[in-house]
Amino acid sequence: MEKIKKVIKPENLLIYFVIICPILDIASFLFRNKFKTNYSISTFIRPIIPTIVFIYIFFKKNVKLKTIGIIVLYIMYAVIHLFLYKQMIMQCTYGTVIHEAQYIVNYTFMIINLYIFSRLFNNKEKLHKAIIISTFIYIFSIYLAILTGTSSTTYIEGIGYKGWFESGNSISAILILSIFIILSFVNKIQNKYVRGIIFSVLMLVGIYLVILIGTRAGLIGFILAILSYVIAQIFEKVVKKVKINKRTFIIFLSIMLLLSIVVVSVGSITIKRRKHLQNMEKTIIDETTGEVSHLTGDLTIIRNKIVNNEIEEGFMTEAQKKSILDLYDLANKYNISNTNTRIQQLIYHVMLIKNQKNIILILCGNGYLINTNELVWEMEFPAILLNFGICGFILYMIPFICILKSAIIILIKKFKKIDTEFIMLFLGAILSFVLSTLSGYTFFNSSSMIIIIIVNILLKIKINELKEELDCKK
Repeated sequence: MEKIKKVIKPENLLIYFVIICPILDIASFLFRNKFKTNYSISTFIRPIIPTIVFIYIFFKKNVKLKTIGIIVLYIMYAVIHLFLYKQMIMQCTYGTVIHEAQYIVNYTFMIINLYIFSRLFNNKEKLHKAIIISTFIYIFSIYLAILTGTSSTTYIEGIGYKGWFESGNSISAILILSIFIILSFVNKIQNKYVRGIIFSVLMLVGIYLVILIGTRAGLIGFILAILSYVIAQIFEKVVKKVKINKRTFIIFLSIMLLLSIVVVSVGSITIKRRKHLQNMEKTIIDETTGEVSHLTGDLTIIRNKIVNNEIEEGFMTEAQKKSILDLYDLANKYNISNTNTRIQQLIYHVMLIKNQKNIILILCGNGYLINTNELVWEMEFPAILLNFGICGFILYMIPFICILKSAIIILIKKFKKIDTEFIMLFLGAILSFVLSTLSGYTFFNSSSMIIIIIVNILLKIKINELKEELDCKK
């Protein structure tokens, strides 16, 4: 009976949840592709453990009134946002109210997970083990998919490998942030055999991110992770006046050198993807000027229809039309590449806020999926601010920003006590916002969201340790 209680202990349930995330991702991808549906069994299985743990905390901890108040706040925002979204639906709208609600549900689920993880975890070791196991499952399954010829491609052009997973960007984020977590504690592992296995896994992850996945996030992210670790080690040794371990640096510099040699000799799919986009850029012509367009092909067509009054009634709002015209003018003025969809989306959404001139939409959001397909914003972090409004940004992003603020304060106060663990977790937390902005599909993805939460929880635990040390000296 005692063993059963230990197994179903809420803290342990969350550890199991972290470990099975890659399995749920694989099941979701295979189910959706097999039955050609947007939903899968894992969609309904995934919330079970967090919901059980949330209910346990609600009834066991003395936080009922506070929790109910917060729940009501999130529900009120969701109702208002979806009501506004329903009123604004046009023919060009990319998603239904149900699709928009899925984003609200996922971001709310993220906050629930952040809450329950923060309430239950003070023990870092269990989270460390869970991350190692989940990373192994991710990378093992990806190589298995590649070797068996069953891997999906990262891009619709057939470029890159992302295994049995939905998104190359989310896999990049998961693996990169997992590396930051692992490198924060790997030096503290005494068993040389275990450490060797971990470094081997990191090597496989590095080869995949740099050569095979095809995303810039993967290539640049892995290089940043290794450089961050080397810099963190140097910083710690210099500040604490400890002799630098030359062997560690030789190992990591060797990894960087080896990967560089492989990239030069074998090539990187990421570089191949960049060349492909450069070639595509020349094929999109603006019929108005007869020159290479500075918008995507579809947006160029829509823009020309707006100018020629050929857009049918109810296709899009006047604010949306005006924003596309503004985008066209700015794209031409600054010679923006027609394949750089993120910059186009950024300009459009800033112009849309300006042209809508609606304080309610600024506060509660003008809708994430309300625009035509190519203008659904891939830059997730700013999209949460503009598409979900100031209120949505406060509800979904401020909890993470508060942890970062605490880290910055402790960094200033305990500068000489900062070690590799703190630096890697701190940089990992910052990188989650960077990946969300430049890569997208990061906070929204259920599994990468869990990795982001773990980075922040581990950082929070480290902050508390440093605070206790500071209080003891006082």
